[in-house]
Amino acid sequence: MGLKKDEFGVQHSARVQFKASAFSGKDGPVPVRNPGRKELVPKIVASNVDAQLIFSRLHGSSKGDVRISVERVEFVDDERSRIGRSKEVASKFMALAVLTTIKYGTHVVVHVGAHMAETDQVAGPADRLAAMNLSDSVQNHAFSDRVLILSIVGRPDGGAGLAGQRVRAGGWVKTGREQGKGTFAFLELNDGSCPANLQVIVDAGVAVLSKLVATGTCVVVDGILKVPPEGAKQRIELRVESVVHIGEVDPAKYPIPKTKLTLEFLRDHLHLRSRTNTIAAIARIRNALAFATHSFFQEHHFLYVHTPIITTSDCEGAGEMFQVTTLISEAEKLEKDLIKNPPPSESDIETARQLVSERGAAVKQLKDAKASKADISASVMELNKVKESLSKLEERSKLKPGIPQKDGKIDYTQDFFARQAFLTVSGQLQVETYACAVSNVYTFGPTFRAEQSHTSRHLAEFWMVEPEIAFADLQDDMNCAEAYVKYMCNWLLEKCLDDMEFMAKNYDKGCIDRLRMVALTPFVRISYTEAVELLEEAVKGGKKFENAVEWGIDLASEHERYLTEVKFQKPVIVYNYPKGIKAFYMRLNDDLKTVAAMDVLVPKVGELIGGSQREERYEVIRERITEMGLPLEPYEWYLDLRRYGTVKHCGFGLGFERMILFATGIDNIRDVIPFPRYPGRADL
Repeated sequence: MGLKKDEFGVQHSARVQFKASAFSGKDGPVPVRNPGRKELVPKIVASNVDAQLIFSRLHGSSKGDVRISVERVEFVDDERSRIGRSKEVASKFMALAVLTTIKYGTHVVVHVGAHMAETDQVAGPADRLAAMNLSDSVQNHAFSDRVLILSIVGRPDGGAGLAGQRVRAGGWVKTGREQGKGTFAFLELNDGSCPANLQVIVDAGVAVLSKLVATGTCVVVDGILKVPPEGAKQRIELRVESVVHIGEVDPAKYPIPKTKLTLEFLRDHLHLRSRTNTIAAIARIRNALAFATHSFFQEHHFLYVHTPIITTSDCEGAGEMFQVTTLISEAEKLEKDLIKNPPPSESDIETARQLVSERGAAVKQLKDAKASKADISASVMELNKVKESLSKLEERSKLKPGIPQKDGKIDYTQDFFARQAFLTVSGQLQVETYACAVSNVYTFGPTFRAEQSHTSRHLAEFWMVEPEIAFADLQDDMNCAEAYVKYMCNWLLEKCLDDMEFMAKNYDKGCIDRLRMVALTPFVRISYTEAVELLEEAVKGGKKFENAVEWGIDLASEHERYLTEVKFQKPVIVYNYPKGIKAFYMRLNDDLKTVAAMDVLVPKVGELIGGSQREERYEVIRERITEMGLPLEPYEWYLDLRRYGTVKHCGFGLGFERMILFATGIDNIRDVIPFPRYPGRADL
């Protein structure tokens, strides 16, 4: 088969890829389906193998075992587009029995033999993955004496295959009701590991039912898993034998009842809102997107760099930054201290000076009298003490209430960092230092903006994903951004489909279709000038925008959504923006009017990603900093990257919360971050 390059251009020795028509189940080969009900062909990607030997085995020319190391199992649909991969693949197993772990911990034996030849056709879909060689037991969580509810109800068979097993489960009651005239109770229990609940049945002889049924009650129970009567929507239920723990709730006071609550109401109860189905689903989706982010960049050989939250650089040059200072707290502390212990008076200082003079004269007198060394040393020690006391009094007399000033301005040399410092608006400038040394890097962390905005699209604290790529230009930047967005969409469709179905049912019917569309559709790429021309044509055709359209404006959200939702009905990348509306670090184009900047626009949200090729020419970027009225001194270190070993490089920033808005269809950004901060609110 020879040596091949992978999709990232990296050549691997003896790497082979081959199709599997089926996984082996209890009753022979069975095909594989994903939760989206598409027929899939498993594709095994392996390394450390004898490529020629595998090639001959696959085509039936020889038999026997081949020792291989499996890297991963990918699932490919009939259009040959990758839609997923296994969570973990065990390595160094015999080729005829490669054990892999796929979603929900299902164990599957992958057979490599004549039935997996390249010419094989995919068998018809099985009714359910339960036909596979499922594990017959459910294990406790690695760090808890209970079983995750996901491990039970999240199985392909809904947990039916676990009937008869004794387990311990814990969670919070979503709904509870007493039945049979108080002889037993039904509880819907959820521990947050998945959107589905576990139905729990408790007899009155086991526990006081009234303590269990209130929404929000925490319970830990031991019991036996049983198949419910025919016709029930659950595939499995837990018959409780003993109640281990009850965390009671007073229904009259609990602020999160089982009735449907608005997201606005939940913002006033941040500490409890994660117990609701919506916020828990968003948390799992957010977690999945964070995992996908790290997976994407790690697979593409990027280095994760932790950039500082406290910075002395203004990346955007907008000045809307939170200042970090101890001057105010120190001034308040000093004011209290001066009230409690007033500064010394002039007479106090004069008395201290007189005492120093007297102690000095005493030392001189002893030396003139040629007194003993011990007497002179003791006198000198007394002199030093009174000198130190005088020094402290003089320093304290200089203390003034209020923030220290020098030449009529705040004296930041007295501040904690001896200069002005801020909460970062971006880690880009700092992470560039690593890009200019180790090539491909990314940072992923919180950023801050002191913007007095109360819109549904702005937060004071938000998270940014910011990669930087050395030896790359704007075209590479756009390619990376598009691949990253597609990767995240695919990841949610594979890893979080249950939660996405919940969002589709309750908030945005089109959210799953939107993810699939973005994952499968090439992004449109147009210049800023072309975008403005299209908007101007729309205006001429009768379209009305609140914001005027003309060359030189920063495109508003309504303009971006028109392009993605009306004109093209797909994601759009707009590039080469006017330099006047972009940051100083973006590379100036040859026309001297535009910079090599790009924005990725998507339906529902508008701008999702902003990026650019960075200006690597020393003289040009120095002039740009001056043009924008920024001081050079704070950016001298940044200019050093151009003075010493400059390199072409690019990067972008993705607003993480905006990606969650796009994925879920939630309208307000305050509902997709665990603890939102915005003007007037910073709860918890």
